[in-house]
Amino acid sequence: MIPLGDDNPTRIMPIITWALIIVNVIVFLWEMLIDPRLFERVIRLYGFVPDVVVHQRVYYMFLTSMFLHGGVLHLAGNMLYLHIFGDNVEDLCGHVPYLAFYLICGFAGSLLQFVSDWSSTVPSIGASGAISGLLGAYVYLFPNVKIRTAVTFGIFIRLIRLPAYFLIGFWFLYQLTLGLLAADTSVAYWAHVGGFIAGLGLARILARRREAHPLFRTYYTVS
Repeated sequence: MIPLGDDNPTRIMPIITWALIIVNVIVFLWEMLIDPRLFERVIRLYGFVPDVVVHQRVYYMFLTSMFLHGGVLHLAGNMLYLHIFGDNVEDLCGHVPYLAFYLICGFAGSLLQFVSDWSSTVPSIGASGAISGLLGAYVYLFPNVKIRTAVTFGIFIRLIRLPAYFLIGFWFLYQLTLGLLAADTSVAYWAHVGGFIAGLGLARILARRREAHPLFRTYYTVS
């Protein structure tokens, strides 16, 4: 299931969401333009490596790893989710608090990945932890919003509208299941789980501003 958009208006221009997308794209282009012999060194230097954090106390990796991606599909998938779900969370947070929310969720994702295997020497990169936090907040704040989704059936693709709680709930269960079952994987599933849980918790704070959102009365007026 691939989300394509949502039926969820915003009141503000999501400048932080756009800025995050631009920064991620610029960093990725830089990754592609550097000498290929330096690429692995860059990933090991700026990606999140639990063993390095433990023994060398290199904490900047929590931040820099959020802006590195391993390929076009990795980047495109993360930026698609950021574009669809980030603007509404930014709408409720305000610009600066939203940036703090994004970074905290990314930190929480890396932290749970760290706890799951603090001796790992494999770098973790990507914005997935932060974006998972957006999903956690979104499903708490807008559970019934319809998400325009492409669903594949073999070679066939069907476009349907799914409620956020179904699409995001399925996504989270998938991440959690693979995190529990996958012993050796190149995907940091626990970073996704950690970011999601952080976003879900922080959404309780955002919920105080939810009544100002255009969809509040649609879903919460009692007749």
